[in-house]
Amino acid sequence: MYIPALQTKYRDEIVTALMKEFGYKTVMQVPKLQKIVINQGVGQAIADKKLLEFGVKEMSDIAGQKAVQTNSTKDISNFKLRKNMPIGIMVTLRRDRMFEFLERLISVALPRIRDFKGINSKLDGRGNYTLGITEQIIFPEIDLDKIAKIMGLQITFVTSAHSDEEALALLKRFGLPFKNIKN
Repeated sequence: MYIPALQTKYRDEIVTALMKEFGYKTVMQVPKLQKIVINQGVGQAIADKKLLEFGVKEMSDIAGQKAVQTNSTKDISNFKLRKNMPIGIMVTLRRDRMFEFLERLISVALPRIRDFKGINSKLDGRGNYTLGITEQIIFPEIDLDKIAKIMGLQITFVTSAHSDEEALALLKRFGLPFKNIKN
């Protein structure tokens, strides 16, 4: 049976390292990466419905799993927005696909960012981290000739950590290239 390399690394190396660092008594206390949510807001889809179709296809290619469109929850007249209009795309990755995506992100996609010096280490206070990417073309799955519009996306790493310090240690051990942090 196939097991992603990062999943093996987590089980064999990261768990023991975090148990030593934080003094956990059992492996069940060690924080886990629960899911990765990839989200893309497509506000221009109000005017151009094709953008949403292209976005769903691109997001599905990036994630390796079918993306779904998200709809607005209420009317906002200033934005010409009605309730239940499609305004975004999201996909939630868990288990094997999550680890495969994380490996591709760390080893292939992030190094392709122009003038890359690392990612910010600001977490949300509850042990989750959101990474904003300005161009979807850093992923090798995207064919540059078939792009309708360059759009950004957000990647949220949801962990079971109780503090930002624990989550940061977990993500750093996975290999996310944070800047201003000594290993």
